[in-house]
Amino acid sequence: MPLSCEERIQSNDYLDLIIDYDISDAYMEIEDVDACKVPVDEQYRVLYIERAAVAPISISRYVYQYVPKLYGLMQEPFNSRNLSDTGILRVQRPPLSLTGRGTVVAIIDTGIDYTEPVFRNPDGSTRILAIWDQTLNSSDYPGYSTPEDIPYGLEFTREDINRALRGETEPLPTKDQNGHGTAMASVAAGSSLGNGLEFLGAAPECDIVVIKLKEAKQYLRDYYLIRDGAVAFQENDIMFGIKYAQSFNIPIERPVVMCLGIGTNMGDHAGNSALDTYLNQTSARRGQAVVVCGGNEGNAAHHFSQLLSQNTYVEEEPYENVEIRVGEGEKGFILEMWGNTPNIFSASIRSPGGEVIPEFRLGLGQSLTYSFVYERTRITIDSVIVEQGSGDELITFRFDAPTPGVWNIRVSVDGRPHNAVFHMWLPITDFLTSDTYFLNSSPYTTLTEPSLTKNVLTTSTYDSSNNSFYVNSGRGYSRDNTIKPDVAAPGVLIPTIRGTRTGSSMGAALTAGAVAQFMEWAVVRENDRLAEGKQVKNYFIRGAEREDYLTYPNREWGYGRMNINGTFEQLAGID
Repeated sequence: MPLSCEERIQSNDYLDLIIDYDISDAYMEIEDVDACKVPVDEQYRVLYIERAAVAPISISRYVYQYVPKLYGLMQEPFNSRNLSDTGILRVQRPPLSLTGRGTVVAIIDTGIDYTEPVFRNPDGSTRILAIWDQTLNSSDYPGYSTPEDIPYGLEFTREDINRALRGETEPLPTKDQNGHGTAMASVAAGSSLGNGLEFLGAAPECDIVVIKLKEAKQYLRDYYLIRDGAVAFQENDIMFGIKYAQSFNIPIERPVVMCLGIGTNMGDHAGNSALDTYLNQTSARRGQAVVVCGGNEGNAAHHFSQLLSQNTYVEEEPYENVEIRVGEGEKGFILEMWGNTPNIFSASIRSPGGEVIPEFRLGLGQSLTYSFVYERTRITIDSVIVEQGSGDELITFRFDAPTPGVWNIRVSVDGRPHNAVFHMWLPITDFLTSDTYFLNSSPYTTLTEPSLTKNVLTTSTYDSSNNSFYVNSGRGYSRDNTIKPDVAAPGVLIPTIRGTRTGSSMGAALTAGAVAQFMEWAVVRENDRLAEGKQVKNYFIRGAEREDYLTYPNREWGYGRMNINGTFEQLAGID
């Protein structure tokens, strides 16, 4: 009996590929392929194909963009500021009285505790329009179904939630075991209900949609060498979450604000991944906006960059020694190196024990695996001379069981260099087992993907208690020098219904609530019924609060501190 598409989607025995072309069902039948496909939009589809029938993952065998990247939560370990620093409280009050009424805030994260009073109306009914839990199977809960056009997970409607809250049915099986999604939802959309609870949310009267992302399949965790216990989500599941959230948008009537508090160091850091492209399209549609956090990697020493230039007095090729300190007990990691066109880069590797992988330059579709004699480390190197999305060179180094100590990668450029800049990124902190970092790192270009997407509203993080930039916040610009972040938002010791939390995801949640306030004014109150994400981003840039002693835009603050009241003052012509 063949598996259903839902069973293939959930099974670790099936490979997930994000493809940008269509494979006909007739072709799969002729080729006798055990697979199914699910469309994301007109451009992208996700193919689920039996792993035993295809080659193992590597960028030399598959198009780099087809392999889902893994994203982690952008929060710091648990550690209050109110909403006045962002102008949110001021616009909640008369004369504007903007509370998000008539808008939808979509949280794409770890789920939500739907029983919390801050997510209910004064009569006790829920403000949650729907929850799509990607982790549950319809065969286990026959009373519920999958969303339309997305054949996995379970969808719980407002009616389902209200029946459970009234005790007419068993409690719903969807839970937020992590608490991160619930915390974000409370910051963006929580309300006090006048029952003595401290006010938490920026848009306390908006409707809420929640997508609980399923965690990454084990084969992908193994490929990326993600540490045990780290929360990791797949790129394709995030794309389907965005698709689901968009289904609640009613153009020129009910706008949707989508919030992503997740990030990754994988990708070209120039906004060219499949998720980046999809988010760009999403933000360009009427009544839709996307807010993305910039991550907490600014102080992690996980980025290195260098310009290789020819020395007139030395005949040898220009090179740079990149030193990586690997901590004790490190399971492994994938290091990505991106080099500017038209240069061709080569590299050699020296282990802490002195063993050397000689200089190599891989051609199209080639891969090299090297096992050391005196160390148990295994390194696999793959190269793409012209990566499909960016057009630049990509080399990946997969370090399996790396020996603790200092590793040296000698990077050189073939021939005469032409703006020969290369960048390297280690995985985000939460994906690594131990303290592993570049000895000579750069704090810039440390915004996590997908915050480099052009049309989304990207936030860095600051501490509103003293208006200081948060030391761990990601910094711009993008790898191709596009200006990101757009604005900075408070993200240090933010009060939530899960305690105070710190991290860029909290700043994104605050900003998403502020965007819902703006969408209420623009779309619901018919001041600009055709508003979309690109416009909203620029409205918020114009209203940002700027200091006289800084030059804007800059790599830390973007165009300044997010202040929605400043946006309305700009619209009113108030200096």
